[in-house]
Amino acid sequence: MFLFFSTRKWLLWAWLGSATILSSLWVQVKIDVMINDWFGDFYDMIQKALAEPNAITIDEYWASLASFLSLAAIYVAIAVVVSFFTSHFLFRWRASMVEWYHSVYSRARKIEGAAQRVQEDTIKFSRIMESLGTSLIESVMILVQFIPILFGLSIGIPIFFFGDWEYGLIAGALIWSVGGTIFLVALGWILRLVGVEYDLQKREAAYRKMLVIAEDDETVRPKSIEELFEDVRSIHFLSYIRYLYFNVGRIAYLQANVLSAYVFLAPAIVAGVVTLGVMQQIIRAFGRVEGSMQYLLKAWPTIIELLSVYKRLREFEAQIKLGESEQQAAEQA
Repeated sequence: MFLFFSTRKWLLWAWLGSATILSSLWVQVKIDVMINDWFGDFYDMIQKALAEPNAITIDEYWASLASFLSLAAIYVAIAVVVSFFTSHFLFRWRASMVEWYHSVYSRARKIEGAAQRVQEDTIKFSRIMESLGTSLIESVMILVQFIPILFGLSIGIPIFFFGDWEYGLIAGALIWSVGGTIFLVALGWILRLVGVEYDLQKREAAYRKMLVIAEDDETVRPKSIEELFEDVRSIHFLSYIRYLYFNVGRIAYLQANVLSAYVFLAPAIVAGVVTLGVMQQIIRAFGRVEGSMQYLLKAWPTIIELLSVYKRLREFEAQIKLGESEQQAAEQA
């Protein structure tokens, strides 16, 4: 799966492509920081305008909106180009995997679900890596940029539970995010979501293989197909129940998450020690830090799918290598 980064043919795409994606994501995060600063100035201007009639001019108002549009336009342009390039990058990654599978497919085609592994799972692997990989890197970059901003904004502001401690907002975001992530990871482990997803794909593969055989073999009994579909039905229903329990915890936490910044800022808001602009900056920076810390939580269903695909591909590759070893042993004998 990872020969892409060590095969000479793909080295340029693998390493230069990775560097291009990383640098582009960094620029996007820097623009996001500039947008956060804009929010502070804009809402302070709004507060000033609402407090006293004609305190600002219409030209100042339009100029402020225009400055946001210029930042947003640059961000959108970079995001579109990065998305396009990343898609090509990941297709090359898939191509490197498929090339190796093609070279050994004569020994792999007898393995159950071989066609699905080579065609379907390589697509899933590349697509999931695109979404998870870029979001993980972006989350780390956001933490690097926004934690110092959040720290600077929280100095001298009373924070719920933490009082005047200067690290209160950062600690609050950490406790809330990591606590929720640990809770949902533990819930997913208790419910065996990875195992259920893996079993689901295995039974679907067995059912698909029987349907393919039945196309050319009239001796295949309908009962055999029905039995396999019954296995598919049972594992799907089990999956629905497990994800029902998991989603209760996940969705409830994410809904409560909307209020977390306002809870920590409650003493400062009631005391009136922050302006509307500063409050917006803090809430947005807090949300960015909190959201990055919640990477595992938000991506958990996709991570489960990736782990299932990875497990199937690893098993497939292990079976191929085992077949090669047995063939070599037979030739030597």
